[in-house]
Amino acid sequence: MIDNDTLSKVLYIDLSKKKFTTRDRKDLFEKYLGGTGVATALLHEECPEGIDPFAEESPIIFAIGPLTGVFPLASKTCAMFKSPHTGDLGESHAGGRSAIAIRMAGYGAIVIKGKSELPIYLSISNGKVLFKNATTLWGMKDGSIAARVMRQNEKGEGLRAIFRIGQAGENMSTFANVTTETYRHFGRLGLGAIFGSKFLKGIVISGKQAIEVANKKEYRTLYDKIYNAATESSAMKKYHDVGTAINIKSLNSLKALPVRNLQASSTDEIEQVTGEEIAKNHLARRVACAHCPVACIHLAYLREPYDDDPYFYKTTPVCYDFELIYSLGTMVGITEPKAMLKLIDIVEQVGVDAMSMGVVLSWITEMFEKKMITKEDICGIDINWGKSNEYIELVKNIANPTTEFLKAAAKGVSYASSVYGGKEFAMQFGKNEMPGYHTGPSGYLGFLLGARHSHLDNAGYSLDQKELIKNDLSPKQVVDKLLEEEAIRQILSSIAVCFFARGIYNLNLVSDAIKLLGFDYTEDQLMELGKQIHLNKYRFKIREGFSFDKLEIPERIYETKDPTGKITKEYIKEGLDYATNLIC
Repeated sequence: MIDNDTLSKVLYIDLSKKKFTTRDRKDLFEKYLGGTGVATALLHEECPEGIDPFAEESPIIFAIGPLTGVFPLASKTCAMFKSPHTGDLGESHAGGRSAIAIRMAGYGAIVIKGKSELPIYLSISNGKVLFKNATTLWGMKDGSIAARVMRQNEKGEGLRAIFRIGQAGENMSTFANVTTETYRHFGRLGLGAIFGSKFLKGIVISGKQAIEVANKKEYRTLYDKIYNAATESSAMKKYHDVGTAINIKSLNSLKALPVRNLQASSTDEIEQVTGEEIAKNHLARRVACAHCPVACIHLAYLREPYDDDPYFYKTTPVCYDFELIYSLGTMVGITEPKAMLKLIDIVEQVGVDAMSMGVVLSWITEMFEKKMITKEDICGIDINWGKSNEYIELVKNIANPTTEFLKAAAKGVSYASSVYGGKEFAMQFGKNEMPGYHTGPSGYLGFLLGARHSHLDNAGYSLDQKELIKNDLSPKQVVDKLLEEEAIRQILSSIAVCFFARGIYNLNLVSDAIKLLGFDYTEDQLMELGKQIHLNKYRFKIREGFSFDKLEIPERIYETKDPTGKITKEYIKEGLDYATNLIC
């Protein structure tokens, strides 16, 4: 590392004592680069074995990477914690300005422990941490209002990030998220609930730290190479023009898109909510994360008349992407754009992971349809596929639950189905609700084997589409490819680049880039480091009770047509058995 680089500085915050300290942790950053690698190491250090995720000493860890603020597309912050949703590894990544704000404040990582006696938010700037009263912000129905108040009260605009939770986080729904910069999220696995358990409403962080590079001429050349690749690549152009929503039409055509809780894998009513049609009819603007020239964040404008005056309209910007169109569209049977955008907006307001909420809503709908629950269980709401207004009311009630059933639903479909039944159609993998891919066995093995049970861990869905549809790959071959990809992604998330840039940042380029910042790793060494970080995650998972033997697989995946025709119990079992021997 470069001697005067503040990347190795770790900020430790104690919410109980209202104190903070800073330690230089070059030992961690030189060994693990940053991001996921460092955060995993800190999780092992700071999280007591077997601790309740909501205990005072349960940590929240944020970490960024050496490329943050230096090269394009290095826009991600890694959050690490013990997940209240799964009971083991909690990891979530967010873009926006979060990473650059932490770097400019002079830190490479932040560790937060303890619990405040009343609601607060943290103001981190100029080497200081202020603990500010947030009592008046607690309980607001729309989490964005709290962020607006924090923004008005704090300085540092332009070099600042604001994190905040909504009502679901305050009520400790285990899939509550943390929102940053309005349209970016630490979405999966319940970080928002950890915030809520600590009475931590939000964080404002800012700074103006300078970053040095070893060779300015070589840096400029490499910077231009990466920038040009990002702006000229056809793959990155796709993310700018239509975004991930471009996948809706193709997956529907393949019969790989979950519809109505995966009772089907395509729908004839898809056209209005394809990425192309929404961009054509509803797109208002595109937004970029800091230091990213691509601008893949797509906002639609939802225009609605006021209830008390039909001659005046309110216009609301609503962020959408593939996963939102899947989870709050096709998964719950909504294929009308405005109805879907209204549902997305309320999910944003209460502050929950959209994928988990969509799967929860679809599971509840099927439970109600099969008469396994009653109207009284869901506060008298008469839900049915495609009824957006009823889903909106249900989201509000899950975020602030009053019935025993809704309290269970606020903990996700794995927990709720263990109490009320319906496991065979509770679409979770490793207790994390499924993303929008019914592509084949590689996808499901990817969800099951991934360290955080996310499609972004290893892109098994992509392996199905690129290879398994046309070729015969054995379960062992699939698992080998998944684990190789997962190791590579540990490096990408340790240097903290966006996974959309994985086609640009190969390990050779990563080696060149970090060398300019004082890190000397060959491609082979990076690959070995990625494998080590992955195993470190599994060490934590197994320490906290994870076992491949405990994985529950919903029967629904074997019943619904997929593009490969190869999703069988035998295929999945062989893959899991092989992976167990490799990892454990």
